[in-house]
Amino acid sequence: MKDIIFELQDMRYLNWAKTRKSSGTAGSFLKSYDDTGKKKKYYKLSDSDPIRGIIGHECVNEIVVQRLLDLLGIEHLEYTLVHALVTVEGKDYETYLCVSEDYKNENEGKISLEDFYAVNKTDGETVFDFCKRNGWEKYVYEMYLIDYLVLNRDRHGANIEVLRDMKKKSVRLAPLFDHGLSLVCRCHSLEELKSFKVTEDRKVQAFVGTMSTLENVKTIPKEFMSKIPKLKKSDIKDIFEGLDSIIGKEYLAKMQEMIWERWCNLDRI
Repeated sequence: MKDIIFELQDMRYLNWAKTRKSSGTAGSFLKSYDDTGKKKKYYKLSDSDPIRGIIGHECVNEIVVQRLLDLLGIEHLEYTLVHALVTVEGKDYETYLCVSEDYKNENEGKISLEDFYAVNKTDGETVFDFCKRNGWEKYVYEMYLIDYLVLNRDRHGANIEVLRDMKKKSVRLAPLFDHGLSLVCRCHSLEELKSFKVTEDRKVQAFVGTMSTLENVKTIPKEFMSKIPKLKKSDIKDIFEGLDSIIGKEYLAKMQEMIWERWCNLDRI
């Protein structure tokens, strides 16, 4: 599988922090980068703490969501899941991390949508209307759809980026990225997993729209949804291919149930 490297890689040379030379924003998870090649590479670990080590599976979520985005025909940042040996605060850990390449074109700079909106909005203009004025309406609907299907809790204003080329005087939105805080990401025990309701509407961070993925997905026009490929039950199983050796079968089953049930709910919304 092109999106998973199972062979253990010694990556103890990476330095980890909660900020990185990317958008300049702080995050919840440890990040690193490598700019020695032609393309800068960015690395991300799942949730961790100094006592228990790496305890989350957010990096697995990135692979699950990108496979779902592929099926739906939605542009996104490409991640690879890597089996790696890393050193964090002097301790070695064997884990799976995410790596992605810089998605900017030559001469492009980037700014968060939150900052771009603050500088360029008109009086009383909502974030959605601002995106619509800039020709990003389809992007927003695609974002609403995926964020509902996986219950993405982390679509704040810095997790949507504007790419600007001053020479070409062009402006575009970066491919969708950062879906780690989704699915059953906060279930760190089988008891938490068992009690998790896969179709429950929960309060989330969302810079565009409301803090409800359900309310946001309700605003998607029917003509837009009619152009989205229809998921089949067999597709859900394919999304999780190769992950059974990385994360527990109970977690895989719950995530499969979640995506399928939320997809089926779209016809009732």
